[in-house]
Amino acid sequence: QVQLVESGGGSVQAGGSLRLSCTASERTFITCAMGWFRQAPGKEREFVAAFDWSGEITYYADSVKGRFTISRDNAKNTVYLQMNSLKAEDTAVYYCAARQLGRPITTPKYDYWGQGTQVTVSS
Repeated sequence: QVQLVESGGGSVQAGGSLRLSCTASERTFITCAMGWFRQAPGKEREFVAAFDWSGEITYYADSVKGRFTISRDNAKNTVYLQMNSLKAEDTAVYYCAARQLGRPITTPKYDYWGQGTQVTVSS
């Protein structure tokens, strides 16, 4: 059974920073490419950041480019999302996700999902 365990959400003031973590099983980390999505109340789930299949090329939504950084620690089977200069509009539930080969990178058609972690940014 694939499990993605997220942590690191919370409340922060605008301009602050948070780091999200997502730990997967070793098999998932090896066979899937990882990404982050978010969903705000009343809105559709949207792409935030992801790795390509090699794990070396990163992709970002325009809304977070220059502020968020996706990274990985292969020894820990963990993917991170460092979020800096947070804005009120970044408030959402953030989801870690894993996709198998051939799945699109920036649409929420991933194969596996974490439980989500709430990020709240107050202005």
